[in-house]
Amino acid sequence: MKNKKTLSSWLTTGYLLIIRSEENFAEKSTIRFNYARLLLLAFVVVSVFFAICFYLATTILAKWYDPRHQQMETNRKLVSLSLKVDSMLVEMDNKDLYIDNLKLVLSGDTSMLETESALRASEQQERVLSASEINSERLAPIDSIFRQRFESADSEILPVSSSIGSDLQDIYLFQPISGIISDKFNPKSNHYGTDVVAKKDEPVKCVADGTVILADWTQNDGYVIGIQHRSNLISVYKHNSELLKNVGSFVSAGEIISIIGNTGELTTGPHLHFELWHNGMPVDPEEFVAF
Repeated sequence: MKNKKTLSSWLTTGYLLIIRSEENFAEKSTIRFNYARLLLLAFVVVSVFFAICFYLATTILAKWYDPRHQQMETNRKLVSLSLKVDSMLVEMDNKDLYIDNLKLVLSGDTSMLETESALRASEQQERVLSASEINSERLAPIDSIFRQRFESADSEILPVSSSIGSDLQDIYLFQPISGIISDKFNPKSNHYGTDVVAKKDEPVKCVADGTVILADWTQNDGYVIGIQHRSNLISVYKHNSELLKNVGSFVSAGEIISIIGNTGELTTGPHLHFELWHNGMPVDPEEFVAF
């Protein structure tokens, strides 16, 4: 009577595969195996093959064979662009608020600073984070203090200090225009710059590399352009007849930015009113520029 084979005995029963030569039946090689080893080997091969196919289908071949791949990539790009645009809108709002306040400060009108800041803050509240709102609400008090400090007659804070000189000693400033000085820097009389008389339609040049933060018309100073430089230095050019640069433009040292003129109410003839501000303090332009 034959013994009934079980699954375990069927898997573990050994077999011998002999490979012989067809010509002389000489034994070439011998392979020992059982069904358990064959099944394990087949499982490993299938698993590796499946992993390779899955990798190719989800990476290299996906853009050719998966119709959803292009849509998924487009959605990811749209989300990324949406986040970038939102951040840019917040930065633009803050920049616009800063420029508007700076215009009011330079024109001498500080009565509308708090009202303007409150209106901008209420508009931003609908779409920006609370941190951005806090920064916007703080701009108006800062600008009010800024103007109050430098319109006072106290001369103790106005002279150029040694620390200012050391900060700007590595910056070379170009001559904005060639002419004759008609009025010097005098903070006691609220004259925070140097007036230079030059030829008609003489081009005004930028004193150093920087970014235009103000380019607009004001009632008192006519066409005004302000440029932010490194080391917290700002140069301001007033009473121009024409502005050649817009807000946000990057300008190089010596590049023409405007044309000399006689615009605004606070002018007595064609000239350039040139100001330098360092860390929020007016400095004498003649200390750093040879007119």
